[in-house]
Amino acid sequence: MQAPSSTAGNAIVRIGNRQALRDPLWLRCALIGVAVGFIVLFLCLPLGLVLYQAFAKGWQAYFQALSEPDTVAALRLTLIVALATVPLNTIFGIAAAWAITRFEFPGKSLLTTLIDLPFSVSPVISGLIFVLLFGSQGWFGPWLSAHQIKIMFATPGIILVTVFVTFPFVARELIPLMQEMGNEEEEAALSLGAGGWKTFFLITLPNIKWALLYGVLLCNARAMGEFGAVSVVSGHIRGLTDTLPLHVEVSYNDYDAVGAFASASILAGLAVVTLVLKSFLEWKAR
Repeated sequence: MQAPSSTAGNAIVRIGNRQALRDPLWLRCALIGVAVGFIVLFLCLPLGLVLYQAFAKGWQAYFQALSEPDTVAALRLTLIVALATVPLNTIFGIAAAWAITRFEFPGKSLLTTLIDLPFSVSPVISGLIFVLLFGSQGWFGPWLSAHQIKIMFATPGIILVTVFVTFPFVARELIPLMQEMGNEEEEAALSLGAGGWKTFFLITLPNIKWALLYGVLLCNARAMGEFGAVSVVSGHIRGLTDTLPLHVEVSYNDYDAVGAFASASILAGLAVVTLVLKSFLEWKAR
């Protein structure tokens, strides 16, 4: 005789809990309004302003600014740096993730901590560290000068600092996924006679491909947009060591608003494409 009343009581408790967890309409509208307002104010408005200023004097002025020799050289250098940085960090990220998730060795926790080091060090400090190492007055400076090897204020130095500030992205995307995956499938493949490389390409890589692409995407976006560390080691030599972000600053300081915002529009377009691809890869990963 007590069972129906007990069931009804439990139903009432569940309904009461759902009602308690349901926010009032005014609160939900207020939170949505605040979120939309922040997006418009800090994302859409600056992006729209960049595009407006880039095309303020018409399409002809826009394309003329992008065809300037210094702009073309900055874009070329930016692509070279990205093409050199992303493959290196992809190889490092896969190797680091494989070592951390599949093996036990002394210093494993230290390696995991060091991967996060670029996230905690200012990019300007990162650039200064490389100047102290490879500059003319640095530790390796005299030896490099004696052998006529130029790293600082040249493309190799820009690539080095970009690799440093971007190398956590791929590893940090792969490590949690590979820890969650475990190694049962890989052990089964090895027990059936598959070699290490075959196991990696047929078992591991298909399982991590979306996280790998996600990390590569973030690494590429940061490599093409890095400013602080590159600014320290580049020397700001126009047409030689100015990447696209540095060229934006130089053009703006020279009161070339159209040139600055035209170059900035390329970086803004890269940011939008990155966000779209990021959402797509997150959806595929789910």
